[in-house]
Amino acid sequence: MNKTAAVGAVLDAVKTEPIVFTTGYACRIAKGIADRPNHFYMTGSMGLASSIAIGIGRQTKRPTVVVDGDGSLLMNPVGLFTAGSMGDLPLVHVVLDDGRYASTGGQAVAPAGADFGAMAVACGYRDVRRVTDVATLGAILGAAMRACVSPIFVHCLLSDVDDPVSGRVDLDLHEYTERLRGHIRGLLAA
Repeated sequence: MNKTAAVGAVLDAVKTEPIVFTTGYACRIAKGIADRPNHFYMTGSMGLASSIAIGIGRQTKRPTVVVDGDGSLLMNPVGLFTAGSMGDLPLVHVVLDDGRYASTGGQAVAPAGADFGAMAVACGYRDVRRVTDVATLGAILGAAMRACVSPIFVHCLLSDVDDPVSGRVDLDLHEYTERLRGHIRGLLAA
Protein backbone atom coordinates (compact mmCIF):
# COMPACT_ATOMS: atom_id res chain seq x y z
CA MET A 1 0.00 0.00 0.00
CA ASN A 2 1.30 3.46 -0.83
CA LYS A 3 0.13 6.86 0.43
CA THR A 4 -2.19 7.43 -2.53
CA ALA A 5 -3.90 4.06 -2.01
CA ALA A 6 -4.30 4.71 1.72
CA VAL A 7 -5.80 8.17 1.18
CA GLY A 8 -8.07 6.68 -1.50
CA ALA A 9 -9.29 4.07 1.00
CA VAL A 10 -10.14 6.86 3.45
CA LEU A 11 -12.06 8.73 0.78
CA ASP A 12 -13.94 5.57 -0.26
CA ALA A 13 -15.02 4.89 3.32
CA VAL A 14 -15.72 8.42 4.55
CA LYS A 15 -18.17 10.24 2.31
CA THR A 16 -19.74 12.89 4.52
CA GLU A 17 -18.15 12.91 7.98
CA PRO A 18 -15.36 15.47 8.56
CA ILE A 19 -11.82 14.54 7.52
CA VAL A 20 -8.76 16.60 8.46
CA PHE A 21 -5.70 15.93 6.31
CA THR A 22 -2.23 16.69 7.60
CA THR A 23 0.01 19.10 5.78
CA GLY A 24 2.09 17.92 2.84
CA TYR A 25 1.30 15.12 0.46
CA ALA A 26 -1.73 13.75 2.35
CA CYS A 27 -3.80 16.88 1.72
CA ARG A 28 -2.52 17.23 -1.83
CA ILE A 29 -3.37 13.62 -2.64
CA ALA A 30 -6.85 13.91 -1.11
CA LYS A 31 -7.61 17.10 -3.00
CA GLY A 32 -6.35 15.52 -6.23
CA ILE A 33 -8.52 12.41 -5.83
CA ALA A 34 -11.76 14.03 -4.64
CA ASP A 35 -12.13 17.53 -3.26
CA ARG A 36 -15.21 17.47 -1.02
CA PRO A 37 -16.85 19.89 1.42
CA ASN A 38 -16.14 17.53 4.35
CA HIS A 39 -12.36 17.89 3.81
CA PHE A 40 -10.04 20.23 5.66
CA TYR A 41 -6.52 20.54 4.28
CA MET A 42 -3.76 21.55 6.67
CA THR A 43 -1.08 23.69 5.09
CA GLY A 44 1.95 24.93 6.98
CA SER A 45 0.91 23.76 10.46
CA MET A 46 2.69 20.45 10.79
CA GLY A 47 1.62 18.43 13.79
CA LEU A 48 -1.74 20.11 14.38
CA ALA A 49 -4.15 18.10 12.23
CA SER A 50 -5.12 15.84 15.12
CA SER A 51 -5.82 18.83 17.37
CA ILE A 52 -8.25 20.26 14.83
CA ALA A 53 -9.96 16.89 14.33
CA ILE A 54 -10.27 16.40 18.09
CA GLY A 55 -12.02 19.75 18.38
CA ILE A 56 -14.41 18.90 15.55
CA GLY A 57 -15.22 15.45 16.98
CA ARG A 58 -15.70 16.80 20.47
CA GLN A 59 -17.93 19.64 19.36
CA THR A 60 -20.08 17.68 16.89
CA LYS A 61 -20.10 14.30 18.65
CA ARG A 62 -19.89 12.77 15.16
CA PRO A 63 -17.21 10.44 13.80
CA THR A 64 -14.29 12.57 12.67
CA VAL A 65 -11.23 11.30 10.81
CA VAL A 66 -7.74 12.71 10.90
CA VAL A 67 -5.24 11.54 8.28
CA ASP A 68 -1.89 12.21 9.92
CA GLY A 69 1.68 11.45 8.97
CA ASP A 70 4.42 9.73 10.90
CA GLY A 71 6.63 12.83 10.92
CA SER A 72 3.70 15.06 11.75
CA LEU A 73 2.71 12.90 14.71
CA LEU A 74 6.27 12.90 16.03
CA MET A 75 6.43 16.67 15.55
CA ASN A 76 3.51 17.13 17.94
CA PRO A 77 2.20 14.07 19.83
CA VAL A 78 -0.15 16.14 22.00
CA GLY A 79 -3.12 14.85 19.98
CA LEU A 80 -2.40 11.32 21.17
CA PHE A 81 -2.50 12.38 24.81
CA THR A 82 -5.61 14.48 24.35
CA ALA A 83 -7.64 11.94 22.35
CA GLY A 84 -6.48 9.05 24.50
CA SER A 85 -7.83 10.77 27.60
CA MET A 86 -11.28 11.27 26.06
CA GLY A 87 -12.99 7.88 26.14
CA ASP A 88 -16.13 9.14 24.39
CA LEU A 89 -14.43 11.03 21.53
CA PRO A 90 -15.61 9.73 18.11
CA LEU A 91 -12.20 10.08 16.43
CA VAL A 92 -10.48 7.86 13.91
CA HIS A 93 -6.77 8.74 13.89
CA VAL A 94 -5.13 7.32 10.77
CA VAL A 95 -1.33 7.62 10.66
CA LEU A 96 0.36 7.11 7.30
CA ASP A 97 3.83 5.76 8.07
CA ASP A 98 6.30 5.74 5.20
CA GLY A 99 9.29 6.54 7.42
CA ARG A 100 10.09 9.81 5.68
CA TYR A 101 9.13 13.42 5.23
CA ALA A 102 7.95 12.85 1.67
CA SER A 103 6.86 16.37 0.75
CA THR A 104 10.07 18.09 1.90
CA GLY A 105 12.64 15.92 0.16
CA GLY A 106 12.31 12.42 1.59
CA GLN A 107 14.36 12.87 4.75
CA ALA A 108 14.09 9.96 7.19
CA VAL A 109 11.72 10.34 10.11
CA ALA A 110 13.56 9.74 13.37
CA PRO A 111 13.34 7.52 15.23
CA ALA A 112 13.06 4.96 12.47
CA GLY A 113 10.49 2.27 13.18
CA ALA A 114 8.72 4.18 15.96
CA ASP A 115 5.97 2.03 17.45
CA PHE A 116 3.05 4.40 17.00
CA GLY A 117 0.56 1.80 18.21
CA ALA A 118 2.40 1.43 21.51
CA MET A 119 2.45 5.21 21.82
CA ALA A 120 -1.32 5.34 21.28
CA VAL A 121 -1.94 2.60 23.86
CA ALA A 122 0.29 4.40 26.37
CA CYS A 123 -1.77 7.56 25.80
CA GLY A 124 -5.05 5.78 26.51
CA TYR A 125 -6.40 4.58 23.15
CA ARG A 126 -8.22 1.30 23.69
CA ASP A 127 -8.70 0.46 20.01
CA VAL A 128 -5.38 0.35 18.13
CA ARG A 129 -4.95 -1.27 14.73
CA ARG A 130 -1.98 -1.86 12.44
CA VAL A 131 -2.64 -2.27 8.73
CA THR A 132 -0.57 -2.95 5.64
CA ASP A 133 -3.25 -3.28 2.96
CA VAL A 134 -6.06 -1.20 1.50
CA ALA A 135 -8.79 -3.80 2.05
CA THR A 136 -8.15 -3.98 5.80
CA LEU A 137 -7.93 -0.20 6.07
CA GLY A 138 -11.22 0.18 4.20
CA ALA A 139 -12.94 -2.39 6.41
CA ILE A 140 -11.76 -0.70 9.61
CA LEU A 141 -12.87 2.72 8.38
CA GLY A 142 -16.23 1.45 7.15
CA ALA A 143 -16.99 -0.10 10.54
CA ALA A 144 -15.78 3.02 12.34
CA MET A 145 -18.07 5.29 10.33
CA ARG A 146 -21.04 3.18 11.42
CA ALA A 147 -20.17 2.91 15.11
CA CYS A 148 -17.29 5.15 16.24
CA VAL A 149 -17.92 6.18 19.85
CA SER A 150 -14.36 6.32 21.19
CA PRO A 151 -10.91 7.04 19.74
CA ILE A 152 -9.56 4.54 17.24
CA PHE A 153 -5.91 4.61 16.18
CA VAL A 154 -4.97 3.10 12.81
CA HIS A 155 -1.25 2.77 12.04
CA CYS A 156 -0.86 2.32 8.27
CA LEU A 157 2.50 0.90 7.28
CA LEU A 158 3.26 2.09 3.78
CA SER A 159 5.73 0.13 1.72
CA ASP A 160 4.94 0.80 -1.93
CA VAL A 161 6.32 3.69 -3.99
CA ASP A 162 4.03 6.73 -4.12
CA ASP A 163 2.23 7.83 -7.23
CA PRO A 164 3.08 11.33 -8.53
CA VAL A 165 1.46 13.93 -6.28
CA SER A 166 -0.68 16.78 -7.59
CA GLY A 167 0.07 20.46 -7.00
CA ARG A 168 -0.38 22.37 -3.81
CA VAL A 169 -3.75 23.24 -2.33
CA ASP A 170 -4.71 26.37 -4.21
CA LEU A 171 -7.71 28.06 -2.59
CA ASP A 172 -7.52 30.57 0.20
CA LEU A 173 -7.43 28.55 3.41
CA HIS A 174 -10.26 30.64 4.81
CA GLU A 175 -12.46 29.30 1.99
CA TYR A 176 -11.76 25.70 3.06
CA THR A 177 -12.52 26.57 6.66
CA GLU A 178 -15.84 28.15 5.77
CA ARG A 179 -16.71 25.30 3.42
CA LEU A 180 -16.11 22.70 6.16
CA ARG A 181 -17.96 24.81 8.72
CA GLY A 182 -20.99 24.98 6.41
CA HIS A 183 -20.82 21.25 5.77
CA ILE A 184 -20.74 20.47 9.49
CA ARG A 185 -23.70 22.78 10.12
CA GLY A 186 -25.63 20.83 7.49
CA LEU A 187 -24.73 17.50 9.11
CA LEU A 188 -25.85 18.71 12.51
CA ALA A 189 -29.11 20.14 11.15
CA ALA A 190 -30.04 16.89 9.36
